[in-house]
Amino acid sequence: MIVSVKDLNFSYRKRPMLFEGLQWSVPEGSVVGLLGKNGAGKSTLLHLLSGLLFPKSGTINLGQHIPKDRRPAFLEEIFFLADDAAYPGNMSIGEYQKLMGAFYPAFDSSQFDQILSDFGLEKKVKLNELSLGERKKVFLSFGLSTNCRFLLFDEPTNGLDIPSKSVFRKVVAGNLKDEQTLIISTHLVADVEKLIDRVAILNAGKIQLDADLLELSDHLLFGNSSSLPDDGLYAEKFGTGYQFIRSRKEQEAQTPISLELLFNAVLNKSLSSNSIFQTQNAEVL
Repeated sequence: MIVSVKDLNFSYRKRPMLFEGLQWSVPEGSVVGLLGKNGAGKSTLLHLLSGLLFPKSGTINLGQHIPKDRRPAFLEEIFFLADDAAYPGNMSIGEYQKLMGAFYPAFDSSQFDQILSDFGLEKKVKLNELSLGERKKVFLSFGLSTNCRFLLFDEPTNGLDIPSKSVFRKVVAGNLKDEQTLIISTHLVADVEKLIDRVAILNAGKIQLDADLLELSDHLLFGNSSSLPDDGLYAEKFGTGYQFIRSRKEQEAQTPISLELLFNAVLNKSLSSNSIFQTQNAEVL
């Protein structure tokens, strides 16, 4: 596993424990959607993975790196896009590229130009002249162009309009390499539903579910019905009927995964008795 979190304990000063004995691991080359309610600790976990916060105890490893050491070799391989990223407002996009790109050996300026163009931005514009959503596009473009081995994006679609969210999904999918690992923290499930290949759900200080989406599709069926299904594992009222999750029979076609429905089912502990979740790389529901 390229990302490994073992027995992690963390709390902010004079606050209750946020993580207590947290366990998590991520395979290399994954695109992970880290989901959770507001305040669940998603941003904190990304700060811990990047070495900007230190655990009280336990270990975190990204490859051979220990994030809290913040060694140059690690910093060259990780890009963390924070939701509230600071920026030098008096710089143009081009000046920002020249200054910051020097810290990343694999930075590709032509790739940066292309992604900026995809987002409809020009390098001569100053950062303080851009809206929140436009600045987010600049930092997304820059982060993808670093070609870092580890990419951590915290709420990357905050501030983006609907067309820009579509471009975001396209540029991420088109610019990731097999050896790169991307973790996207978000509460906007629909924005990453077609982008990720793995989902981790953080709740009550634990990773309540950590699963490959293809494996979930093999075992679970997502559907709609006019009445509550007798064999449903979880169901919600939807219009005049219900949307539901149940075990998939071997002969049945796979169905698209509804991350929102899955998220609600996990938080309601409705899937804990299903056999697939007894063998996942996750903590007990």
